[in-house]
Amino acid sequence: MSDVEAAGLPALKVNSDGLLPAVVQDADSGEVLMLAWMDREALRRTVQTRRGTYWSRSRQEYWVKGETSGHVQWVREVRLDCDADTVLVKVDQTGPACHLGTRSCFDTTVLLSDDSVEGE
Repeated sequence: MSDVEAAGLPALKVNSDGLLPAVVQDADSGEVLMLAWMDREALRRTVQTRRGTYWSRSRQEYWVKGETSGHVQWVREVRLDCDADTVLVKVDQTGPACHLGTRSCFDTTVLLSDDSVEGE
């Protein structure tokens, strides 16, 4: 039995690296703030501490959002999708969520929007 299952969480369908994507969303507005990666331990830590805790694929270590920047994520809710292969983390975000200093990691490049449709 994994640590997550022992903590009362269901079995997860992780990728070959033992990870699953975590979509992080503002708990009040619903705005998508970022996408990060979690393994079972990161999910367990997030649930236990109510702080966004993720796995860094580049550094190969856990990181707690805001630990160095002060831009803390206070976790209000964690949900699994219907396939148990993606996590939705609803947070109260202090300061910007993106490491580039923007509120959301999805603030910079728009590939398609209703505003860009011609003829309407």
